[in-house]
Amino acid sequence: MLSRLLLLLIMLAAAGLAPAQTYPVKPIRMIIPYPPGGGTDVLGRPIAKLLGDKLGQQIIIDNRGGASGMVGAEMAVRSPPDGYTILMSASGEVSLNVALYPKMNYDPIRDLAPVTQVGVSPLVLVAHPSLPVKNVNDYVALAKKQPGAISYSSIGSGSAQHMAGEWMRLLTGINIIHVPYKGGGPQMTDLLGGHSPSGFLALPVAAPNIKNGRVRAIGMTSAKRSLAFPDVPTFAESGMPGFEVSQWWAVLVPRGTPNDIVTRLHAEISAIVKTAEMKGRMADLGVDPVGGTPEQLGELVRTEIAKFRKIVADAKITLN
Repeated sequence: MLSRLLLLLIMLAAAGLAPAQTYPVKPIRMIIPYPPGGGTDVLGRPIAKLLGDKLGQQIIIDNRGGASGMVGAEMAVRSPPDGYTILMSASGEVSLNVALYPKMNYDPIRDLAPVTQVGVSPLVLVAHPSLPVKNVNDYVALAKKQPGAISYSSIGSGSAQHMAGEWMRLLTGINIIHVPYKGGGPQMTDLLGGHSPSGFLALPVAAPNIKNGRVRAIGMTSAKRSLAFPDVPTFAESGMPGFEVSQWWAVLVPRGTPNDIVTRLHAEISAIVKTAEMKGRMADLGVDPVGGTPEQLGELVRTEIAKFRKIVADAKITLN
């Protein structure tokens, strides 16, 4: 009788461990809440490939752009919390949008569980060569001479790019028009075509076209100059002390995903972003790898929400 009881307990324990031991047993979907070609997509795809190699299952990319990343983020929130849906997120849909939209269909803190921050990068203000400016001071001076005549683009309302533009407007008093796009890919297409005279971009999107001269970098939003573009001055150097806006990327999963799966994903993705291959890719794009803990990512989200709530209030930003 005792031997049968022990056997039953062993079987139950093994059954309880089965999910962690066998995960994953099928392909995993990575939702990227922007169209192909943007910074989130550029970083997400190689991470998905390397993660798939480590887990022994294919990671299927699902680009779901719209509503400043909120369409894809909500899709992740509504997915089963079983480890087979992960969200490759930019900062907007999990922090900045909370400061801008009083009513969202999801709460990033309540509905998403942090896994790890992937990387961080300054934004860069670029101009089409037809715009006669070489630096931030030129840009501000031109905007003051032509109030309301210059527009700047972003990857969407509520994005870090949008916030950078509004903060610049607030600090300088210039009248510039915000034009939101549905991601960095479409935004860059219009910048290259001259349909958008200027725009804030994440470095992964802008870097190749800065290097080939198709757009001109006129200011970095980082506290220090970018190692990738040391000749481009920062906004702080250009008369706006304290001006710092970073674009960051992270992996999250639906809240309720088992802790052992979150732990496994965190370990694998953190290791991936610190490999020589991924660090090399990121360096070319001006992105610094992070790979922090879930707790650190959760704190970053809360800090960013508070920071941008103040900017939104001070700049009196309203969205249609």
